Amino acid sequence: MKTVLICDDEPLIRMSLKAMLMDLGFEDVLECGDGKSAVEMAMASFPDMAVLDVAMPIMDGITAAKEIKKKLKIPIMLLTNCYDAQTAKRAAESGIAAFLTKPLREQDLIPAIEIALAHTEQVEDLKEKIEDLKETIENRKVIEKAKGTLMEKQRLSEADAYRAMQKLAMDKRKSLRQVADGILKGC
Repeated sequence: MKTVLICDDEPLIRMSLKAMLMDLGFEDVLECGDGKSAVEMAMASFPDMAVLDVAMPIMDGITAAKEIKKKLKIPIMLLTNCYDAQTAKRAAESGIAAFLTKPLREQDLIPAIEIALAHTEQVEDLKEKIEDLKETIENRKVIEKAKGTLMEKQRLSEADAYRAMQKLAMDKRKSLRQVADGILKGC
């Protein structure tokens, strides 16, 4: 089930947007009229994406988007009556997936949604790869340090120290990182 949160302080805009989104296959459309409610509703219902008006009472759309993005990794699109460079800059810095102007037309909404969903998925994949690479680098640093410790303490060549660590890992059914941590703790 695809769920979308729409937030605009103008009921007619919400009604029109809801109809467009349901035509596009969104089965559950959540609605509210201010940014604070948008944040609360997003945290309670975990929508697949959100469409927020920029200018709303209590909390503007960009601030609400920032709050939502702190907890949820969903694409957020902004709606505005008029474009200005400062608003666009704030939106870009907030990780907004798309910026749409009113009156909103369905032919503008379809590609914006497709691009927003694809872009969000790409960004999340890249973040995962970065985390994996950071972990790999950290593991290598620890393994190299442990290997150096073995070389020094047992007067082994680099290759022999590495083979000794590999053998220990296989014998104890542990990862090379776990063996390296053990060697370093035993120092």
